[in-house]
Amino acid sequence: MLSIEEISACGIIPVVVLNDAEDAVPTARALLAGGIDVMEITFRTAAAQASIAWVAAEVPEMKVGAGTVVTVEQARDAVAAGAKFLVSPGSDLDIIREAAALDVPIVPGVLTPCEIMIGLKFGVKLFKFFPAESYGGLKTIKALCGPFPQIKFIPTGGINQENAVEYFKNPKIQAVGGSWMVSAKMIEAGEFDAIKEKSAAATALYKEIRG
Repeated sequence: MLSIEEISACGIIPVVVLNDAEDAVPTARALLAGGIDVMEITFRTAAAQASIAWVAAEVPEMKVGAGTVVTVEQARDAVAAGAKFLVSPGSDLDIIREAAALDVPIVPGVLTPCEIMIGLKFGVKLFKFFPAESYGGLKTIKALCGPFPQIKFIPTGGINQENAVEYFKNPKIQAVGGSWMVSAKMIEAGEFDAIKEKSAAATALYKEIRG
């Protein structure tokens, strides 16, 4: 099993919404061409499970995971399809336990100390902070790290090419999540060259700051 740190090593986790599973493979290849080798396909659409399966089968070098996992059943379906990791918008004990049973890493979402303490009980030390910009962004993250110095975050929500800079500079940020390089509109319009270019720009920004 890959660790979530290995999965997120490129510093950016694209949040990908796919309404048509046929777009999954070209989207994955566009992200790879831009230097991003991980993608979180959200369970917000009926195409999610098939999309994960297509990427896992056709683009093995892509570390594909499932996002917006809000039920145990979704966790099982995602892993059965080939997901290498799970991301949830909140901290749910049943889903965290199921991820452990399925032997895949999970990044549960948090906003409060109570939610962080739930994850810590199960050995989770990397959390999704969502929706980041709506809940104070780095200011809140820095405050939360006071009583919990052992944790790191993947902030998601409202992050873009401009404000990602300050997140990348903070050592408590493992990676940032977002869709500015791979929006649903870009996918549906078949703008895969644009996805490649925006992914390359995001990758260059990360490497400029983190080295």
